[in-house]
Amino acid sequence: MTAQKGFTLVEILIVVIILGILAAMIIPHFSSATNSARASMLMDDLRVMRSQMEVFKAQHQGVPPGFPNCDIAQAPTEATVVTYITQSSTAVGATAPVGTAGYPYGPYMREFPTNPFNGKSSILVIPASNPCPNTPSDQYGWIYQPSTLTFKADSPGTDAHGVLYFNY
Repeated sequence: MTAQKGFTLVEILIVVIILGILAAMIIPHFSSATNSARASMLMDDLRVMRSQMEVFKAQHQGVPPGFPNCDIAQAPTEATVVTYITQSSTAVGATAPVGTAGYPYGPYMREFPTNPFNGKSSILVIPASNPCPNTPSDQYGWIYQPSTLTFKADSPGTDAHGVLYFNY
């Protein structure tokens, strides 16, 4: 009789168990990397938005995005914020599609960003007479108060260092 080549059932089971143990040790590292990537993306989105809002304000006679026709006597709206950030405009707040002659300012972004933690791009716009919330509700993508140029993520949770996403 000749000896047959191959693995025994016990050897195969040992290999499968070892692979399972290795997978159990590695998978938590991948989920941690995903949250870290989202936190980095959130920080970058906030930095860019805050910067572009400052540029808008400088180009529009000191009026931040959100006030219709750049009139601070009117209530700021979410639609106006998005329009001002994504379209071209004049110094007095008239808007037009990108590339329209006579509308020298903007767009400040191609599209309004989506919050990487809750997948929402909606904005809670806070009038000057109301205080900004102290905690996130997770109902919106963003929280914005034009009068103070406060722009925050409406995201609960903390990063790997214990910093609230809301406080980025």
